[in-house]
Order: sequence, then C-alpha cells, then structure tokens
Amino acid sequence: MIPLLQMPGYSRWGGALPDLAELDAPLWIYGDAGTGVSTVVAWFAERRGADVLDDVELMEPGVSETWLRAHPRGIMGSHRAPEDAGVATVAARCVALRLCALEEDPQAALECLAILAREEGVEPPLPPSLSVLPCPGNLRGLRNRLVRWRLLGQLPDEVPMGSGGPLPLEAEDLASNLHVLERILLHRALRRSYGNRVEAAGRLGVSRRQLYLLIARHGDPVRGEVPTSEGPKRLGKQRLRQNSSQGGEHR
Repeated sequence: MIPLLQMPGYSRWGGALPDLAELDAPLWIYGDAGTGVSTVVAWFAERRGADVLDDVELMEPGVSETWLRAHPRGIMGSHRAPEDAGVATVAARCVALRLCALEEDPQAALECLAILAREEGVEPPLPPSLSVLPCPGNLRGLRNRLVRWRLLGQLPDEVPMGSGGPLPLEAEDLASNLHVLERILLHRALRRSYGNRVEAAGRLGVSRRQLYLLIARHGDPVRGEVPTSEGPKRLGKQRLRQNSSQGGEHR
C-alpha cells in the first residue's frame, strides 16, 4: 500500500487532512480509479471513528442519501466528482476532497513504483517504461505493470514496428495502407492491454464484435493467433487489380 505521504499530489492536499478530519460535516473523497480513494477514506474513518460508504456511485441515490442522514459525519468515497449527475444531490451535503492522478504528479510515479517494487519483491533497477505516463489505472495500474513484468516479462512499451517513426506503408493505394495501419493500431492496443480484449476494444473505441473481426484479419500477437480472414472486400479487389496489372506487364 502506498503511504499517504507518497501518494500523488499529497503536497497539494495533505496539509488539509487534519482540519478536514475535525470538521463536523460529512466528507466526499473522490478521484480517478486507482488514485487511493479507499486509502484516504480509511484514514479519515480511523481519525474520526466514523462509518464509511465507499463506491457511492454504484449505489442507488436513495440508498446513499438515507445512509448519509444516518451518518452525519460519515466518510463517502467515490470515483465521481461531486457535481456529476447521479451523485450531485448527496455530494452537495459533503465537503469534497479531490485526489490527484499520477499524470498530475509525475515524480510520484517513480516514488510509488519503487515502493510497490519492494512490496512485490522486485529488485532494482526497474525498466524505465514501467513508470512512463499516462498509466491507466493510476496506482493500481503501476502495480499491474510491475506484476506483469515480474511474472510474464511484459513491458507496456512493447509495441509493433510502425507505432513510432515512419509507418511501413509501401503500397500506393489507400486500401492496402489502411489495412496496414489497422494492423498496427490493433496490435499496439492488444500489447498495451496485455491481451485483455475488453481493454483493447476500449482503447480502439470499437465493440467487442468489431475487435474480433479485426483479430480475424490481423491475428493477436499476445496470444500468438494468426489471421484467419483475408480482410475487407476492398482490399481483395485492389489485390485483383494489382495482379491483373502485373500480369499485363509480363505479356
């Protein structure tokens, strides 16, 4: 677990913790997933001796409002901002504290990674790519990166050729080049999500059905699957035209 002092953005909000703990009002602790909301909620609960309601956004509004009336100094944790629809009514009755994401405190990524490495028994030096931002999942994402590297030797920057530098677009026609670009983006998403197809679909902004169609065309480098489809019709037509053109040149 990351200590409070090392959490991202602690220098911005850490000094307010004692005063917030003494307030005679409920607290709304929020931030992106993996920013340590549960850790800070637990700290306040211990200092106040108050009850906790975590993941408030997953509950029906009436349930959280009833809970808050019964616990006027309670601590509420959420991954939603207090002004977001669905939580605004109950959050408006609380004093809000926002926790920072890793991207807002890049130095914290290095410090937190070192702490997590000690917890996981991983000896330094650590590959620099493990702390590269952005990091989906924040502190949780850092730990996942570390565990995947320790167990599987996978790094988040293991992406196919063409993701940086000149793209390997040797053909002149649009259909062929779009096919190559599609493969590059698909393989990069699969590698960066360590083969998690739901996450890869989210990165690409496609449905799971669309993702499986793309994998059929281009394969999956993480699972070692080869393509099982020849690709879209426009690509097949272009290949036929190219073959016909080459045949005419030889005659």
